[in-house]
Amino acid sequence: MNISKTLISNLLRLTNGESVAASSLRKDMAETLMHEGLLTVRAQGSRRSFHAIDREALKSFVERNYVKMDLEESLAVYDANSNITRAKLAATTGDSKITAVRSCPGFPVNTYVPIDCLLNGTQITIFPPEGSFMFIADWREFKIDSDVVVVGVENMENFRMLSRQRRMFENEIGADKRLLFVSRYPQSTDLRSWLQSLPNRYIHFGDFDLAGINIFLTEFLQYLGNRASFLIPSDLEERLRNGSADRYNTQYPRFLNLQCPEILELQTVINMINKYHKCYDQEGYIV
Repeated sequence: MNISKTLISNLLRLTNGESVAASSLRKDMAETLMHEGLLTVRAQGSRRSFHAIDREALKSFVERNYVKMDLEESLAVYDANSNITRAKLAATTGDSKITAVRSCPGFPVNTYVPIDCLLNGTQITIFPPEGSFMFIADWREFKIDSDVVVVGVENMENFRMLSRQRRMFENEIGADKRLLFVSRYPQSTDLRSWLQSLPNRYIHFGDFDLAGINIFLTEFLQYLGNRASFLIPSDLEERLRNGSADRYNTQYPRFLNLQCPEILELQTVINMINKYHKCYDQEGYIV
């Protein structure tokens, strides 16, 4: 039997002493529960509702025969913010795929200089060997110093090859800054939620096209406010002159009204893109 979140919620209401509409339970389940002496029906005009006769017995019967786990835990399974794991599902239901549970929450981090951080209260040093990066799964327990600048890198090739872009980052952000590079892949809101919990400065490094700027505006700036900025290399206009016209033409109908008047520098980039009718990929900064 398919056990939905709504059905579990209604069963919990019954075990808490509430009534539920007769239509809220599957007919076969309701008949079984009444046959077992666990439910009774009350009518008020044309409306019928179910009530538990013995709340504890009802809870025990439903958990044993239908849900195969504690009712409260089964409801948590459907919660996107739940800490229920596949191991817990397998242990309680025998089926780790009873519902969609994210087995790998979190986001990748990288750096080209050692940065000390706290993970679950333990100090760790982030300094992956060239060609690799670290993945932070317990991101809610990941802490960094407030002076570390977080740089979000859109494309994985740039994220993997940081050392080949080091000069550009030092020139544009500052050689004295400690930079922690992060990626929002796999796609989720974990990275953004982590950033929202911090006071740190965030710099977005993405493609220099209308779609890339829109990602920054809609997925980062509106949540982080003035802590967020867009990385604009000093030689960008020269590079845009030799960029891609095809992609600009593809994106323009969707983003023709894109504006960012609150950030003058970013509005200047939008104007340049529209002036030259071209885009430029961030991979061009890998040397």
